Amino acid sequence: MTDLAPHELRILVAVEEEGTFTSAATRLGTTQSAVSHAVRGCERKLGAVLFERGRHGARPTEAGARAVGYARRVLRLLATMGAEVRGAGADGPLTGTLRIVAFRSVAAHLLPPVLARLAERHPGLGTRVRIVREIGRGTAGEVADGRADLGLATLPAEGPPPVPGLVTARLYEEAYALAHPQGHPDPRRLPLVDWDENCGSYTRRWWREQDWIPPATVDVEDDAVAVSMVAQGLGMAIMPATALLGAPPGLAVTPLDPNPPTRLVGYVTTPELAPTPAVRALIRELRDLPLPEGLAPARTQPARPGATR
Repeated sequence: MTDLAPHELRILVAVEEEGTFTSAATRLGTTQSAVSHAVRGCERKLGAVLFERGRHGARPTEAGARAVGYARRVLRLLATMGAEVRGAGADGPLTGTLRIVAFRSVAAHLLPPVLARLAERHPGLGTRVRIVREIGRGTAGEVADGRADLGLATLPAEGPPPVPGLVTARLYEEAYALAHPQGHPDPRRLPLVDWDENCGSYTRRWWREQDWIPPATVDVEDDAVAVSMVAQGLGMAIMPATALLGAPPGLAVTPLDPNPPTRLVGYVTTPELAPTPAVRALIRELRDLPLPEGLAPARTQPARPGATR
């Protein structure tokens, strides 16, 4: 197999993001025929069909989606290569932009002090944060597909990582608690307010064992909306600790004793980006973050590709 050249990688990414060869050509300042020829060349080199062509445009096949993910990751390394090489062996300032993905509660409550300290120590290093819901492949999928350098993700207590092939490490563990309107005499009898990401959490077994939890009468997309509805008296919710940080007036929180469900939160990155100075600096700040009440440091081991801790 002949290696793909950087311009071929850019074409694959452009076709996947634009959806048609014509739009990709316009974006890259070339012709549709040149894009089509390059894609066919990539398919010959990789030995797989990368895009389904039709009236709908160009849709990546399963092989194509993997190829585009690797293409983004290689292009990201090429983009950071100059700064990395120039700074080799030197303690110079970090520059560039770190791309971070996180689910909402972590982005709102834990990332700000981390990024403030990072900016203070490395003023030349910028950050771009996107909120990604922890449904399906979640933040880990964004990292694996080359759209982010590091993601903050929920991690399974046991079993394989959420997306294979990434470097993963636990940061903290948080307990779930019962959120309900203040002053209610029997909050467990209230209707249940739930949110989509909670349905995909690693607490399903605990939920199935609770005969007092009714089916949800209100189901929303965002945990902050669920908390707000509970504070307004619309029901109760079973929420992780980070989702309850900065809770609005009118909300009370009762522990789910004696054995509450918990979830693990950690970071995910790619093997090639894990040793870079910018990502290492971000990980240091994440590890040094003083945890708010309700969050406990997770037991950790040295990070390694494809493993969770």
